[in-house]
Amino acid sequence: MIKILLVDDHEMVRLGVKAYLSVQEDMEVIAEATNGQEGYEKALALRPDIILMDLVMDKMDGIQATQYILAEWKEAKIIIVTSFIDDEKVYPALKAGAMSYLLKTSSAHEITQAIRKTYHGQGVLEDEVSQKVKYPKKELHNELTSREKEVLLLIARGYSNQEIADELFITLKTVKTHVSNVLSKLEVEDRTQATIYAFKKGLIK
Repeated sequence: MIKILLVDDHEMVRLGVKAYLSVQEDMEVIAEATNGQEGYEKALALRPDIILMDLVMDKMDGIQATQYILAEWKEAKIIIVTSFIDDEKVYPALKAGAMSYLLKTSSAHEITQAIRKTYHGQGVLEDEVSQKVKYPKKELHNELTSREKEVLLLIARGYSNQEIADELFITLKTVKTHVSNVLSKLEVEDRTQATIYAFKKGLIK
């Protein structure tokens, strides 16, 4: 059973999503939150399998809540479900560590499929989000060394350089070199674009 925390400030949205998920044999909404602060607190207290997170809420928005949750619980799997697709929302949400990004215009079936995929470690991006960043057809990540691929996955999970160094038992200087190589080989400008590349290519498992 996939245990779900639903974080959204609109009651009708929560009621609608919960009603649909309740008929799924493999899903259960174990709690609801009406703002990011409440979502953060319930996420850490209940440790759900999946967190469905709205972005624009009072007290604490979804991006901040995502950052705070993952800062204390790196294994959390967060799906952004929002009406917003502008760069000021998409990139910060992915950079904060959200695993998947959906729009509220997604069908109920698409949301349940995304929940299942995210639960099994596969990030899901709304088509319109994926199309925001275009990449060459060649598989640039095939040029990465094994260590650089490890670094890319940790970048995509929101790890800082120091956290990557601690995780891989290498020096901070070595991490910085690997990160520079990853960005160069993937032909991207920053860690956020590298993260989007990793999602787009299905490298997050």
